Amino acid sequence: MNPQWQAAPKSYAIRDSRQMVWVLSGNSLIAAPLSNSVKPVTLHLITCRDAEFSDKKKGNLVYLGIKGKDLCLFCAEIQGKPTLQLKEKNIMDLYMEKKAQKPFLFFHNKEGSTSVFQSISYPGWFIATSSTSGQPIFLTQERGITNNTNFYLDSVE
Repeated sequence: MNPQWQAAPKSYAIRDSRQMVWVLSGNSLIAAPLSNSVKPVTLHLITCRDAEFSDKKKGNLVYLGIKGKDLCLFCAEIQGKPTLQLKEKNIMDLYMEKKAQKPFLFFHNKEGSTSVFQSISYPGWFIATSSTSGQPIFLTQERGITNNTNFYLDSVE
């Protein structure tokens, strides 16, 4: 099966169940409560065309980026721990690569009306927000205890 070609990534407003949104702070993403003074990022999401890491049970293979910036979400090990980072990269460049760029890849899975993103490089590690405002978006293995790994994606044009 050949994944459909996409001319452009899909754009989403992203928030968690506590109405925390993702905000760009320097070169990091932090979670902040949605308010008029907060400028949330628009998440770019595009399917990976290379099926090498494909696993239908875990979800769709996607790249995640920040709309309007050449920044993509990227997983790297720092001090022995999988860490979520932003890396200067155009999401369409990743999409056009014939070979999947594993550190940039996530499984996108639906759980009810929410979306979950699991790192391909670090299976069992999920993108999460802390219950504390102003904390960075991070990777966790603990789901639903103190961290929030389920996100609402609202399509934006």
